[in-house]
Amino acid sequence: MYMDSILQGLGGFGRFQLLVLVLLWAARLPLPWHFLLHIFLSAVPTHHCRSPHPSLANLSQAQRLHTTSPLESDGTYSSCRMYPSPQLQLLEAHPDSQHNLSNAIGCTNGWDYDTSQFTSTIATEWDLVCERRQLNQAAGTTFFLGVMLGGPLFGYLSDRCGRRKVLLLGCLMTATFGIIASFSVTFAMFSISRLLCGMGLSAISTTSITLAIEWTDVKHRVQLGAITSLAWSVGNMSLALIAYLLRDWHWLVFTVSTPCLLIAALCWWIPESVRWLLAAAQLEQAQRGLQRCARWNSVSIPISCLSLQELEKAVRMDRPRTPSSICDLINTSQMRRITVYSGIVWLGAAFSYYSISYSVGGFGLDMYLTHFIYGAIELPGKLLAYLLLSTVGRRQTQGGFLLLTGLLMTLRHVLPKGLPIPQLLVGIVAKGCAEAAFTTAVLFTTELYPTPIRQSGLGYSMFMGRMGASLTPLVMLLDEFWHSLPYLIFTSITVMAGTVAFLLPETAHIPLPESIADIENRHQAAATENGNKVPLRSLSASKQQKAEGNAEGEGWTDGDCPADTVETEGM
Repeated sequence: MYMDSILQGLGGFGRFQLLVLVLLWAARLPLPWHFLLHIFLSAVPTHHCRSPHPSLANLSQAQRLHTTSPLESDGTYSSCRMYPSPQLQLLEAHPDSQHNLSNAIGCTNGWDYDTSQFTSTIATEWDLVCERRQLNQAAGTTFFLGVMLGGPLFGYLSDRCGRRKVLLLGCLMTATFGIIASFSVTFAMFSISRLLCGMGLSAISTTSITLAIEWTDVKHRVQLGAITSLAWSVGNMSLALIAYLLRDWHWLVFTVSTPCLLIAALCWWIPESVRWLLAAAQLEQAQRGLQRCARWNSVSIPISCLSLQELEKAVRMDRPRTPSSICDLINTSQMRRITVYSGIVWLGAAFSYYSISYSVGGFGLDMYLTHFIYGAIELPGKLLAYLLLSTVGRRQTQGGFLLLTGLLMTLRHVLPKGLPIPQLLVGIVAKGCAEAAFTTAVLFTTELYPTPIRQSGLGYSMFMGRMGASLTPLVMLLDEFWHSLPYLIFTSITVMAGTVAFLLPETAHIPLPESIADIENRHQAAATENGNKVPLRSLSASKQQKAEGNAEGEGWTDGDCPADTVETEGM
């Protein structure tokens, strides 16, 4: 295909691609700060009912609890019940002597919170505990609802208006509404601001990875995908440090939101995707982008090879016969197959990843250290995914990591609760596998969809993933009905997604599809060749060698332009 051929001729992965990678890497760094912020925002410190009686003024904290809070069945003081009046006689009674819990009432004067770990959270700000506990988890769901809605919306806008404009819009939305959320005075104001902030983050998430991959040739896609995904792990680990230093939720939200203003300024140097420019028939802008790439990579290419006539030739070959729309995701049999299966894969990847991430406080260990370890284990997980993507392929890597994650989630659940260290170790490995599955899903999905609807397809897939992320806090509340119910839901969907992944077409070492016809014809060619993956309109062997030679600095020769090396079979 034209762009894979010409990118090889322009150096494959040179200084220009490195610049794009660095800028987009910076753009993706704040993503985990917001996506995993709910872990610290919604943290619920130890709390007990506040009693206004003046007779308690001279008592110690332990004595106040003893006379105002009944004991639960596990021997701890109740966090949500209190005596109607202080039971001072209990100070002289046996330590285990308590009035019956049925005589207690709900907290009528608010709660006293332990501030040794958190100065404030949204739970302490608006008393989102006890009977209002559901609102605390709903705050995370609201944020991911914004991310979920932003996926298809900005995916469509990116295919229609360009990747770079949508990336800039996402940065500005994230910074603006993130800062507004940090100054929220009501829970409703906070929830709406976080929802809109999530929509902006969705634009950054979908557009940045697509821009990076669309500027990269076939040989370097896996490396670029792995390096780009490292931004998430670095941001994940740094979130533990940021949250440790900032114990007040207002300053925490403000600090993770303001860097997006700097990223918005960096968008000035981020080039528009030349693949999108050609698909949109914006030939002059595409020409300037390719010339800029050639200059940065110090590659000599004949002017005629980047002429408007040569680009028009490529556009005629790769332009779809009818204007693309979001309906193209389901218009043909193979597109329907890819759309449905990729959505299930993303749903399972999100359920596994966020269910493990949100359990950092469930082992009785320091949550900041646990979160840092969870972030650090993603690095070897990504490295393993990188090695497998190039050897065993995308499909096997995707399905294998999801199935392994489901197995480890089952093992962690059956381990005795009195063994926090083994549970933590299994959780750490499961988190690494879940992140590897997510890393694979981003690259795999980007390669599955053709250029005219690539962002729409990725946006839909992320919509499914964010729907899983938004439902995770609510599913975790189901433990009130049955302790194992959340585990069964998370594990079953993860295993189902891993199984479905094996039904998707393989994309390893195949040029990015430029039209829906490529997808359909590739499937037909694969069936004809007994399952062998045959890329449509790929470079011939001799021309492929020529292109790879140019990637090493030989340069193009007159009369041997990339578009001339592309076969037009089936067009």
